[in-house]
Amino acid sequence: MGINAMNFLFICSKNQWRSPTAEAIYRRDPRINVRSAGTSAKAKRSVSLKDIAWAGMVFVMEKKHKQILSRQFPHDMAETEVIVLDIPDEYQFMDAELVELLRDGVERYIN
Repeated sequence: MGINAMNFLFICSKNQWRSPTAEAIYRRDPRINVRSAGTSAKAKRSVSLKDIAWAGMVFVMEKKHKQILSRQFPHDMAETEVIVLDIPDEYQFMDAELVELLRDGVERYIN
């Protein structure tokens, strides 16, 4: 993990395909620290208040994820920058098109 790197949190519904792909892409990138989680109770890893507090920037795959986070963590999300990537739930883990969409959406936010 980079010492002065920003903390990026990637969120999708079940933390199964999209957000874990984003985490995998950037896991070894020294420019940022990454985590992924899901908004669903059925998520492999559910988003927590600790994740929100840790994140310098939150990337959600769909607008509904931002709305869920705002309802679930109203005070904490008010201070957190949230980027909606508009990536639909139609990709498998590490799908080439998904990787490209994630890089296109995320790279401009890395210092």
